[in-house]
Amino acid sequence: MKIKQLLFGLLLTANFVGNAQDSKKEVLFSIDGKPYYTDEFSRVYKKNIDLVKDESQKDLNQYLDLFVGYKLKINKANKLGLQNNPKYQTELRSYRNQLSKNYLTDTKVTKELIEEAYNRSQKEIKASHILIMVDENASPADTLKAYNKIVDLRKKAASGEDFGNLAAQFSEDPSAKENKGDLGYFSAFRMVYAFESGAYKTKKGEISKPIRTRFGYHLIKVNDIRNNRGEVSVAHIMIMKPADGSPSDKGKIKIQDIYKKLQQGEKFEELAKQFSEDKSSAGKGGTLNTFSSGQLSSTIFEDVAFSLNQENPVSEPFESEYGWHIVKFLEKHPIKTFQEMEADLEAKIRKDDRSRLIVESMNDRLRKKYAVKRNEKMYASILKAVDTKIYTGEWNIPANTANFDTALFSIKDKNISGTTFLNFMYGQQKGLPEIKPVAKLVDNLYEKFLDQQLNVYYNDNLENEFPEFADVMEEYRDGLLLFDLMEKEIWEKSKNDTIGLENFYQKNSGNYKWKNRYDVLIVSSTKADFIKKAHKLLKKGKSADYIKVNLNSGKDVEVLEKEGVFEEGNEALPQNVTFKEGVTDVIKQGDYYFATRVNKVIPAGNKTLEECKGKVVNDYQQYLEENWVSDLKKEFTITVNKDTFEKVKKQIKS
Repeated sequence: MKIKQLLFGLLLTANFVGNAQDSKKEVLFSIDGKPYYTDEFSRVYKKNIDLVKDESQKDLNQYLDLFVGYKLKINKANKLGLQNNPKYQTELRSYRNQLSKNYLTDTKVTKELIEEAYNRSQKEIKASHILIMVDENASPADTLKAYNKIVDLRKKAASGEDFGNLAAQFSEDPSAKENKGDLGYFSAFRMVYAFESGAYKTKKGEISKPIRTRFGYHLIKVNDIRNNRGEVSVAHIMIMKPADGSPSDKGKIKIQDIYKKLQQGEKFEELAKQFSEDKSSAGKGGTLNTFSSGQLSSTIFEDVAFSLNQENPVSEPFESEYGWHIVKFLEKHPIKTFQEMEADLEAKIRKDDRSRLIVESMNDRLRKKYAVKRNEKMYASILKAVDTKIYTGEWNIPANTANFDTALFSIKDKNISGTTFLNFMYGQQKGLPEIKPVAKLVDNLYEKFLDQQLNVYYNDNLENEFPEFADVMEEYRDGLLLFDLMEKEIWEKSKNDTIGLENFYQKNSGNYKWKNRYDVLIVSSTKADFIKKAHKLLKKGKSADYIKVNLNSGKDVEVLEKEGVFEEGNEALPQNVTFKEGVTDVIKQGDYYFATRVNKVIPAGNKTLEECKGKVVNDYQQYLEENWVSDLKKEFTITVNKDTFEKVKKQIKS
């Protein structure tokens, strides 16, 4: 794709980018009756003028000729039906999908979420929680029951009961029985968004109001807030605890013995390879992936790792939940700047619960933009057509949908039929939320369907909504066509037309010449005594392999060789090589000594077609294109409005 985009630019000096439309536009020229307007010509010229290196193309008369030639090629591509090629259509759709992303999201909300995430990432929160589970689509009665439970627990905590004991006794998070709800330290993106927001909005030492997430209701107690420690890179040696959980001092004794070896000067990496029982890191000398607070499942390990530095690089042996460790400090990575993190934060937001806010904001905008009125009579009929089988995926659309084929609602000039909604519901039966009764479920699906249709309509009409989007799409569409056309009419022909290529070469052979050339063997070394030895061997006619074997007999590589045919002026040739066969004197250039044997001198002369085929093919392509445009001017009828062109020139120059 990148190659194509580059070529589009070269084909018309630079790739087009849409600017604001001129307030008035007139027909500048037409090709077989199809009009092309002044606004497009002015916009393209103004955008490309600073990128043009060929001064002749800055001349407006020359540029008009270039622009007409470009449009002639597009007309030819359409005439050949290249726009119907499935590969072309797929690539165009792919590009449109990529380009449209900037228009199909609420950029204001996205920006606010990025800034919020960055600000939150500056701090780490240590919190505990109590969870009362309830499905996000639970009945009002079940939801109220869970809510009342969490409110009651908050009252107990507020009245002085120990939060950890309450978590161990009442929390429905399975881990709470052991950890009393303690979550350790975390920062942005470590928890679901609603939970994260509740934690960051609660002051140190306080308990949040009930927080609803997809898991249920939470109470969050913020135990500590500290500055983000950034990331750390460490290596470790680990002796694991017995798999059956039985008590044993063997691991502790072994890690102490390894620590003594370190103190005796043995290398950490070698000891990790030999003795560490963490198989994923032992082979790498114990090196772990870089991590931040909350990323590992051991707070003990993290705290030791972050306590190390250049002055105190290796920890004493310590015990974690999983075994005994010695940790070695490698590098600390401070938290990045906003500019460094912005793109990564945006990518995380699009995968996170936060993305719902962006989608909801966009849906709200579209509902306000397009006033949709539902056909209530038809909707009532749709409700009657859906039964409880939809919960088990066994519901079917009515056999006769004639009564549903008219508009359920309209988005401007587009009617959305009741049948379309029925088909949508049929396709949604797998994994439906447990929303009851059926009428409430249908209402839920209708809202989802309406948002989907609004987004589809908006997307389909981006060209009408945004002139600059239409400009870029038109230009990319033309660029793709032009690429396919050039490949078909010029590039493939220049490669496969061997007779035409040969004739072109014969007519222009004077343009493809060699300078004087030298068939040489060059030996180089940083040591004068070795180059002198090499010089003697060159005089004796010894080969490159012989010289290397005899002079590089030790551990060090004392000489390097280079042999081949080099053109006069080539940087590989030492400066004292002349148009004369034989061995040159030793010469020093920079830090290197050189000795050269000129085996043969080859006078300047014409290159054969094989020796310059790449250049000939390229020149032949340009020749074909120049003549091709002339042929296109004969194939199509071109009418230029000269008076209009004169007005355009004055406007651009002013």
